[in-house]
Amino acid sequence: MDVDIIEEVENPMLHRTDVTFELHHDDATPSRLQVRDSLAAKLNKDANEVVVRKLDTKFGMRKTVGTAKVYETAEAATDVEQDHMLDRNKIGADAEGEEPEPEEA
Repeated sequence: MDVDIIEEVENPMLHRTDVTFELHHDDATPSRLQVRDSLAAKLNKDANEVVVRKLDTKFGMRKTVGTAKVYETAEAATDVEQDHMLDRNKIGADAEGEEPEPEEA
């Protein structure tokens, strides 16, 4: 899987960079987590600092265009991003607000 960065836009107010990328793959569209890990490696960032927002693959094509938010720190990502996007990207799985599993009696 090859990742090419198309555009990077700095967003200093939110401590992040908005990235548009193109992904070339040989098989089926890779999972969001695979894309996140590849993009993080390409940008020399930790995977918890990268939030993949959108992946768009045209039918029958081996090319995917996507957008991601690359934060300066993982804490900045958890402060700014919506909970469902953090869940989709498996960031902060032990975050506050989760209810503990009920114990059996």
